[in-house]
Amino acid sequence: MTDGFEGPSATPTAVLPAVVARVTALADRLGVPHAEVFDTGRLSVASGVPEPVVKALLSGRPAGERDVQARFLQRLDLLRRTRLKPNGRKYTQQEIADGAAMSRQQAGALINGDRRPTMEHCDAIQRFFRVHAGFLTAEDPEALVSALQRTEQDLLQKLAEREAAKSAEDPLEKLLQDHGVRGIAWRAAQLPTDQHRDKVAEWLDMLLESVKRPES
Repeated sequence: MTDGFEGPSATPTAVLPAVVARVTALADRLGVPHAEVFDTGRLSVASGVPEPVVKALLSGRPAGERDVQARFLQRLDLLRRTRLKPNGRKYTQQEIADGAAMSRQQAGALINGDRRPTMEHCDAIQRFFRVHAGFLTAEDPEALVSALQRTEQDLLQKLAEREAAKSAEDPLEKLLQDHGVRGIAWRAAQLPTDQHRDKVAEWLDMLLESVKRPES
């Protein structure tokens, strides 16, 4: 066990614009308001990054707390304010200490900033509050990127569900999904005569004429 820990050596500031662009494109495709996917309050709670820093980073300005201990205290304070007990109250120092398997004195020193946290301390507290690994330690740009990537995954899931629902409503889409263009062509090629193959082409033409796609 060490007296403290080192933060990541590389800040993924350059990655952030690309993630923002992908989330923006997905939101536009799904018709989700930008104010919803880039809600700074929600992103702050999800990432642990203070809301003013989230706003600055999304605007392309350099921001974030570089000092490891100060960042830890910010994130721990946010956890205590947003991850509450079932009765709506904050967890006490004793409850955090018991849940993180440390003494009350250790928990109090960490919460009050009198002791630098170790990775073991951070892991234990993260498990207690049921947040992902690195919540208390990642640099602010990295933490925001991770939160936006989770938003991106949610949007991709919604897009997949929408496309699946659209295919189920469209008989032609369902045919192509079940068999594929190559599959239909392969099956037609196995027929013994040109007359049979002409029948398949005629049937496909009839299907194309009869299918009315849903209004987009």
